[in-house]
Amino acid sequence: MIQFKEFTLSNGLRVIVHTDKTTPLAVLNVIYDVGSRDEHPDKTGFAHLFEHLMFGGSENIPDYDGALQAVGGENNAFTSPDVTNYYISLPAVNIETAFWLESDRMLALSFDPEVLEVQQKVVIEEFNQRYLNQPYGDAMLHLRPLTYKQHSYQWATIGKEVSHIENATMDDVKSFFFSHYAPNNAVLVLAGNIELETARELSEKYFGSIPKRDVQVRNLAVEPENTEARRAEVEMPVPLDAIYRSYLTVDRLHPDFFAVEMLAEILGQGESSRLFQTLVKEKKLFNNLSAYHMTSTDKGMIVVNGKLNAGVSLEEVEAALDAEIAKLATSGITEEELQKTKNRQEAVVEFTNVEILNRAINLAMCALLGDANLVNTDPQKIAAATQKQMNEVAARIFAPEKANTLLYKSIKEA
Repeated sequence: MIQFKEFTLSNGLRVIVHTDKTTPLAVLNVIYDVGSRDEHPDKTGFAHLFEHLMFGGSENIPDYDGALQAVGGENNAFTSPDVTNYYISLPAVNIETAFWLESDRMLALSFDPEVLEVQQKVVIEEFNQRYLNQPYGDAMLHLRPLTYKQHSYQWATIGKEVSHIENATMDDVKSFFFSHYAPNNAVLVLAGNIELETARELSEKYFGSIPKRDVQVRNLAVEPENTEARRAEVEMPVPLDAIYRSYLTVDRLHPDFFAVEMLAEILGQGESSRLFQTLVKEKKLFNNLSAYHMTSTDKGMIVVNGKLNAGVSLEEVEAALDAEIAKLATSGITEEELQKTKNRQEAVVEFTNVEILNRAINLAMCALLGDANLVNTDPQKIAAATQKQMNEVAARIFAPEKANTLLYKSIKEA
């Protein structure tokens, strides 16, 4: 059980405090309720670009990293389709430095044209290296729009295309910042060797004077269920043919969320999974094959992907994959599979929360979902899943007409 206290500043900033006196460290985590799902379709990649811009100096502090390193701290950040998260870990005696740094960049970035130009180049290089110039790197850029036709999950956090980042102007940057980076659109989590009253005093001192802002109203389309299977093909100079398959799932707060998590594990996580045992080990159709659940605040997706062994046709492996997934959908899971995946899921939750940083991030994520105490209820929800529920969910999700298939074909370069 993760114990915590909450309070809210007059500007709308929600603050969560988790005190752990057994560690000499403290974590300051700020999560903003903005991700790539909040971007305009013609200006994508901005949430991720901002993750980079936030380290380029703020209005009063030109060297963010230098000031933090001077007090023994370290920091990082991540962007997802749903959120943008920033965290600092440092000796608890120096926690005030973290308040100073993080509050100043919530107040205002430096909006330096040179910083924007540098970070645009960094993000463009990342786009090229990780997505466009790496074998199979662009697979998700094709699979997402095949899976999502209405919702803005149809593009990755990196963006739809490089030009959206290349063409970003300072006016675009300022508009995005002041529409999303606001105390009333964020949650501040303090975790570690810090008392509630200290956290309250420092929160008021450093964040209390930052004004509320007019946050962009979220009005996202609801992704409808598939009514017929979808297919796409790409041809690229890659070593082997590959297949990618997706199935639309449920939102993070749906009662079947953990059933979906466990189904993905049973289907294709690890060497004991069904897909590995049958199609990799026994039939030797794939050299690697896995399934995982891409969880989201709104409807997520189970992704199955694998690279074929040389000499095996895409038609053969697709038929074999269809058969294995149909078996799960029609015959369901065994009691043994259920108990095994429950044990593993519960262990993952417990192990993850050993680290103080993970506790801070998990509290922040759950707070944005509406209730920070969700961090304490996940193990019970996992334990409550039944074989009947899992089988009903499998039959619904893995229906043939709900499959989205991307055939990734290998071609020789000219």
